[in-house]
Amino acid sequence: MFLVAVTGGIATGKSTVTQVFKDNGVPVIDADIIARSVVEQGKPAWHKIKMVFGDGVLTESGDIDRDALGRLIFNSAEKRKILNEITHPEIHRIMYKQIIKYFFLGHPFVVLDLPLLFETGVMFQFIHKIITVTCEEDMQLTRLMDRNRYSEEDAKKRIAAQMPLQHKCEKSHFVIENSGSIRDTQAETLKILELLQESNHHWKLRGILLTTAAILFSGIAWFLHHRYKIFPLPHIQ
Repeated sequence: MFLVAVTGGIATGKSTVTQVFKDNGVPVIDADIIARSVVEQGKPAWHKIKMVFGDGVLTESGDIDRDALGRLIFNSAEKRKILNEITHPEIHRIMYKQIIKYFFLGHPFVVLDLPLLFETGVMFQFIHKIITVTCEEDMQLTRLMDRNRYSEEDAKKRIAAQMPLQHKCEKSHFVIENSGSIRDTQAETLKILELLQESNHHWKLRGILLTTAAILFSGIAWFLHHRYKIFPLPHIQ
């Protein structure tokens, strides 16, 4: 099994692309969905956020007020770094567990929806192919303002907090231009999906893993047999 990352900028249309993969039976692990789950009330990250940032980032019911927290961290790179240090280890731990699950279910590849792939660089070394979803700058700003009801100033701060789209495109294997119609974006995604499905890279990885497992098993069996005489080795005539 190999990993494919879908990344891009905020409000460039990553969800449109990942939905195409989902509709075609490809597992998608969404970092944003996991990020929401790890800060649910009572969880370790929730306690740390409350302790570091105070009750001002909580709603009356005690949940994380995402708007209040967002205003706080997007006005301070240092506070944004602290929040990432609290949440990212939890997010990545859950992602790794889900990747292992899909590996044992036999999927040839898994898509990771990672908006901050290049910014964090944490999972970069495990990714086989990178897809960046981009769009025109003014369209990105308008989409973000309409979708989240942000002011132009707040929207620009969130966009500026990420790596420029041009740099992400230059570092990617595939680029999907999402300034046109949804049908155009879906068609581009399907072409990439076809290429990924034709790849035999997952068989190479499985072969390496199975060979490694066989060597480890043989080594453990030899050790147990010679040290404790509890694991019979096969008799070769």
